[in-house]
Amino acid sequence: MHPPRLGRLAALTTCALLAAGCGASTLDESFGGEAPARIAMADEERDEWDSYGQTTGSTAAAPDATTPGAAASPTSTPPTTAIGGMAPPLNLYAEARAGKLAPAVADVPARAYVPGAEDHTVSVIDAASFEPLERLTVDRGPQHVVPSWDLSQLWVLSTEADTITPLDPRTGEAGPKVSVTDPHNLYFTPDGTTAIVLAPAQQRLDLYDPLTWQLQGTVAIRHAGITHGDLSDSGRFFYAGAEQSGWVVKVDLQERRVSAEAQVGALPVDVRLAPDATVLYVADAGRHGVALLDPVDLREITFLPTGRGAHALQLSRDTTKLYVSNRLEGSVSVVDLTSQEVVATWRVPGGSPDAGGVSADGTQLWLAGPFHDEVYVLDTTTGQLIRRIATGAAPHAVTVFPQPGRFSLGHTGIYR
Repeated sequence: MHPPRLGRLAALTTCALLAAGCGASTLDESFGGEAPARIAMADEERDEWDSYGQTTGSTAAAPDATTPGAAASPTSTPPTTAIGGMAPPLNLYAEARAGKLAPAVADVPARAYVPGAEDHTVSVIDAASFEPLERLTVDRGPQHVVPSWDLSQLWVLSTEADTITPLDPRTGEAGPKVSVTDPHNLYFTPDGTTAIVLAPAQQRLDLYDPLTWQLQGTVAIRHAGITHGDLSDSGRFFYAGAEQSGWVVKVDLQERRVSAEAQVGALPVDVRLAPDATVLYVADAGRHGVALLDPVDLREITFLPTGRGAHALQLSRDTTKLYVSNRLEGSVSVVDLTSQEVVATWRVPGGSPDAGGVSADGTQLWLAGPFHDEVYVLDTTTGQLIRRIATGAAPHAVTVFPQPGRFSLGHTGIYR
């Protein structure tokens, strides 16, 4: 989870988890009835979540949705690919492999952007030399730096201030900020016509026109703690982990309703759709591993133990492996996507690896260390820790930019 913390975490303690059964349901009507029982979570994670509820200060009601006019056209349209008139084998991330930087970002310098949630900064690091370049002061409570759908700018999400601020990746200059309620995380539909703001303090998704930032609609989520997500191959459905309550939800963006949900465990945080779209991976920080779900009905296929505090997911550049950040253990598990097995464990001694991204050439994995005010850079060939770089206070994520891909789906950089 990525809510800001109150004070420093001087030590981490081992916790006992309450095992819980998993279930799934498809919802054809509006929600009703009792909310599910809350599942026990790790003490470290619960304390962090509780501090989030005390510090965000977001109490605004859902904005009034007005009927929008004709949808604004995105700045470009993602191309389709075919061979001999037939669709190629599905790999959602085929255009995000090494050597496929979009022409629009070919001249953008490689940088790592690290939001400091407690000192309200964004640290900018030269991704080639690992040298810190500057520390920008931004609005209160920055959680993520998110590449825009068309790759033209980066959005700094300041949850406590209810603002998002654009950064020019070429100059580092900030543009006019936009008022957005509780912008903890941000995603975009594959066609670029809708921005999805995850507002956990409001328990809803807010849908905006990403060019005008006019509200298109909202989707209420009855489960607390919705902070991370991913989109289906078509872009019609949005998957999200509701980490405080232990549920994963599937939202129909066309009908603007929750169409399926599953209680998967204690703390489902990050989610990622497999390259062939047949599996939804869910990092569960309470069960200390990754749940593999059927993306159609969210039923659990199997569970893969990785390490304490499994928190963030990142695909390798060649899309054959999944990197799982085990934040409480100080390690990264490498999952082979063919065998669905952990094939390596990389250690970050005394660290707290969280969300991040892979370098454009795929040789480095950059991860934030929120409990230690630093960033880690690992060699993806050897698993060795290359660098520890000091940042602002409580960095919850690293955005490495630019990366290969035709367009961004959001977060720290999900590209297709």
